[in-house]
Amino acid sequence: MTIAEALQKAKEIGGRDGLNCIAELYEIADGDPVAGQAAEKEPVESGQAAEGMPADCGETLPLAGAPVLVKDNIEVKGFHTTAGSLALNDNLAKEDAPVIRNLKRNGAFIIGKTNMTEFANYVSTKMPNGYSSRGGQVKHAVRPDLDPLGSSTGSAVAVAAGIVPMAVGTDTCHSVTACAWGNGICGLKPPAGALSQEGIVPISKTLDSAGAMAMNMTDTLRLYSAMRDEPLPEIKPVAPAELRFGVNIANGEAFDDEKKAFHKELIEILKKSGAQVGEVNEPPALQVATIMKGEFKNSLEEYLSKSAARFKTLKEITEYYEANPETMLKYGDDFLRGALDVKSGLFWDEEYCKAMEDREKAIRVTRDELSGYDAVLMSGPTSIMHFCSLPTVTVAFDQKDANGVRQAVILYGTDEFRLYAAALTIEELVNHQR
Repeated sequence: MTIAEALQKAKEIGGRDGLNCIAELYEIADGDPVAGQAAEKEPVESGQAAEGMPADCGETLPLAGAPVLVKDNIEVKGFHTTAGSLALNDNLAKEDAPVIRNLKRNGAFIIGKTNMTEFANYVSTKMPNGYSSRGGQVKHAVRPDLDPLGSSTGSAVAVAAGIVPMAVGTDTCHSVTACAWGNGICGLKPPAGALSQEGIVPISKTLDSAGAMAMNMTDTLRLYSAMRDEPLPEIKPVAPAELRFGVNIANGEAFDDEKKAFHKELIEILKKSGAQVGEVNEPPALQVATIMKGEFKNSLEEYLSKSAARFKTLKEITEYYEANPETMLKYGDDFLRGALDVKSGLFWDEEYCKAMEDREKAIRVTRDELSGYDAVLMSGPTSIMHFCSLPTVTVAFDQKDANGVRQAVILYGTDEFRLYAAALTIEELVNHQR
């Protein structure tokens, strides 16, 4: 897919009259080399191309000329960074976030920003997935009556709808992985510290990470590799008989019968192929909410202090919401209000400190429990992987469910390279068996 083709698709089906997944698009100027692109994978030829495109954008670059969309809480030079909020509609990025600089350095072309759940789903407990005061409601890629999930909603929908081959999101607790899962694509949230958080509107420094989305694991890994300061080592599938696969049975009854049947089928395919399969029980970590609440105010205000946004404090933003109830309080602001009540010094907040102590213990216990597995299946809702900042992937398959959405599973592990190799193996194996 060329840049011009992606831009055209974004305008045709990504706007407010369509899927409403697009927040802002690159504008082609007269004489722009982008306008002349027609051939498959044709790179931009001129060093005078759009901002950030390398002068040498030949096939030697990993993402040469690939059109990419970026979630609207990540800074891209020349685009607004609003996190979906009208309160930040003046926040025009003067520089690229490091993950975006890396993408451009590796040949990617950022065609625009995607709509998202406002402040990465940290405004109100009542806010629907994919809604924001700036962008409105994002629609599911396959059926408008389905939940598009959040908060990297627009990025997931854009990939699933074929607008772009790849998109960037952010993940604090399933904001990449659940969006990918719900729209039938692949997603990747790396372990803590793998990607820079600079230039990204935050919720929690402890839990936040940028993430990658694409239709298959190979392209998802290509995108993630290009976001890193150093590329990934070569990741290859392993022999199925060498695969050590775990099933997290926590909340196993929470998914519907169709999803449970697919999980059962996946496990049977792995067993018949010689994989070792075992069980763990790792329920949700409720402390995730405490950490988010404890860190949101300080993390956001540190970001705002360096930004072009007029509001520099959470108090100012909350006051703006409450002064404009018709546009800003459609679903309330209880998350924002709750974060304002947190003591300014995190290490004086007993609840927060206890949650962080619990996290350190959980990391040790979970790593020990998972040491024998390459990948663990989330067979029911849990947040343990995010609480412990473990690498997590969503793998999507060719088989579709009753709604016409590709079946997908969420996997996590302790070693990211082993996890990615396992994901490639499982994707290949299940698609071949089907």
